[in-house]
Amino acid sequence: MLLLQHQKVAQRILSSSVRLVSTGSQGSKYAVHQPKDKAKAASNQEGLKERLRIQFSKAKLGYFTQTPPRQENLFTNNAFLTSYLTRVLPHEIQSEIWGDLERFGKRAVTEIYPLGRECERNQPYVRTFDAWGNRVDDLVTCQAWKDLKKISAEEGLIATAYEGKFAEYDRLYQMIKLYLFAPVSGLFSCPLAMTDGAAKTAKATGSRHMKKAYQHLTSRDPSKFWTSGQWMTEKRGGSDVSGSTETVAVAEANGSHQLFGYKWFSSATDSDMTLTLANIISEEEPVPKPRGLTMFYMETRKEDGSLNNIEIVKLKDKLGTRQLPTAELLLDGSVAHQVSEEGRGIASIANMLTITRLHNAISACAAMRRILQLARDYSQRRSAFGQMVESHTLHQLTASRIEVITRGCEVMTFEVARILGREEAGIASKEDSLVLRLMTPIMKLFTAKMAMSVVSEGLECFGGQGYIEDTGLPVHLRDAQVLPIWEGTTNIMSLDFLRAVVKTEGQALTALYKDVKGRVEQVKGGENSALEDSCDKVSEAMEKLVNFLQRRPELVQPAARDVATSIAHIYIGSLLLEHAAWDEGSISEEVAKRWCTLPLFCVTPAEYTADNQSIVMDGYKADEVYGPMF
Repeated sequence: MLLLQHQKVAQRILSSSVRLVSTGSQGSKYAVHQPKDKAKAASNQEGLKERLRIQFSKAKLGYFTQTPPRQENLFTNNAFLTSYLTRVLPHEIQSEIWGDLERFGKRAVTEIYPLGRECERNQPYVRTFDAWGNRVDDLVTCQAWKDLKKISAEEGLIATAYEGKFAEYDRLYQMIKLYLFAPVSGLFSCPLAMTDGAAKTAKATGSRHMKKAYQHLTSRDPSKFWTSGQWMTEKRGGSDVSGSTETVAVAEANGSHQLFGYKWFSSATDSDMTLTLANIISEEEPVPKPRGLTMFYMETRKEDGSLNNIEIVKLKDKLGTRQLPTAELLLDGSVAHQVSEEGRGIASIANMLTITRLHNAISACAAMRRILQLARDYSQRRSAFGQMVESHTLHQLTASRIEVITRGCEVMTFEVARILGREEAGIASKEDSLVLRLMTPIMKLFTAKMAMSVVSEGLECFGGQGYIEDTGLPVHLRDAQVLPIWEGTTNIMSLDFLRAVVKTEGQALTALYKDVKGRVEQVKGGENSALEDSCDKVSEAMEKLVNFLQRRPELVQPAARDVATSIAHIYIGSLLLEHAAWDEGSISEEVAKRWCTLPLFCVTPAEYTADNQSIVMDGYKADEVYGPMF
């Protein structure tokens, strides 16, 4: 009886929501009726659930969802990059590499970007022991990280600079590809920077072991390609490497050395080889020589695949660059081979530093451009206060300001890469080399600081979504913070620039002065009178800077940071004006003029003689400090 009642209820429910149809030979007697009005369909569904007393229901979240930004081709949609290359590259080289850059610009967002995101989601970790208590120090990286290494080899991201196919333009071509690769690569650009530095060092040395390494470092064959680490920093840390290195090297009968030490910050821990520094000691001379460091080449694994007497103590828990394995390492008799003359280790890393600082600047420019391209697209998909974001004049002004800063950083970095290419091809003038030495630390410090500012401002263009990790946006800011720190902080770079001035007895500064004045005079001598006022501003700022350095030498050290920033502003101004004169009538003119309205001379003498220490330490009481931060 109860079963019959239930059947009648079910039949009444079925008749209210299902209609009888004639299906001919199709078989089924009943077909579900789909109302045209979705609201009515939803209402019917809710009514059915209510009559059956079903207690499960989806939340009502509304109909709106925000369209995310779309990714652009990183090459073809970059107006300044394509314009700059059109100006500086000979036509025959343009025709040969343009298609490759277009293809790679697309590959960067369609194939490389998903791999980079996967590296962020699946970060490296260490399996210290196996299940049976054996120490294995197994550094586990995700498959995407390994795939990025393969792509790096296939694309010739290191090889391009050393093959000689395009002579003086090899280095620029390589750097442009790295610029496209860096912002989507899940930080694989970092081991490539150290690999490039190692390749440069290997090429400059006559070491048999380094010749072998060079073949691997510059290979396009993924099965042969090596990456390199750069294990310099120890527990004392800081940029004073010669005063903080405790690692020692003991010579072996076969000509190799065993290294004993503790490397505190060893990036690209999964690399195939590394360059590192140590003091050579012996039974006759057991005490390390003061500032007597020597450079060594070391493969990270033995022939059987086990680690080269290396223990991975821990992976660093970093603010950003989490995709990249960075570790504290114990070297306990690691087999290594001497590369530099004894005591000449610091001098031997000069070539490496030029390369890695250029990579740092390329990554900074790439991060700025990436956030700008995403924000630009998003502004056409996001509506606020009744109109699209791109239509708001305040947004337009904000975005244009960071576009001008980005172009300024790009033109300086590309120019330094171009000059380096000339030097490597053996055709650079003495003045070119002097400008390169002076501008490399300035380029590094300025682009790094600007990247932090631009990326932070860029995230604001997304509102709250710029703060949400699973949008893939905040990682750009977290990763950018390493740029002003790695390879020397802003103050260290400022002092290095001063060192270049002193070491060249002022010739580097003279070469820069002539370079800037020459560009400005060439622009003023052209037909574009609209740029004359901007040219005068650059010339005036340069004269003020030279005048300050000549008249107030006692203030040069505290002013180092401001002087370096002033040089960046002035040099960029001359480069943007040069480009605008060539690209007459385009947006490049407005960009150059906008740049030259900025304070080009940033020196403030009154600050340098003030009691800055008292300002900083005001209120500090050493006897009321209650314990270490942890």
